[in-house]
Amino acid sequence: MTVGRKPIEHDLKVWPEFFKAIWANEKHFELRKDDRGYQAGDALMLREWSERSGYTGRAVRVDVSYLLGGQWPGLETGYVVMSIERTAQLANYKPE
Repeated sequence: MTVGRKPIEHDLKVWPEFFKAIWANEKHFELRKDDRGYQAGDALMLREWSERSGYTGRAVRVDVSYLLGGQWPGLETGYVVMSIERTAQLANYKPE
């Protein structure tokens, strides 16, 4: 978990079974390995992806409003749980 830098946007793959819940606005958290130094204030571009077909074109942009990381019972070292708030839902997303 990085502290003290300006917020950035992370582009992330999401498997269809999890993406569907985000798309339906039912899932409001994201559990990730903290290999990018996530922090509250960052944005995530969550892109639906499967091994069989690759990117589907659907994406949801979310803001990270809260981040839980560090040493907590039940949370594996090196992972974070992010509270997310949807800001955009894109049916035909094509990155620039």
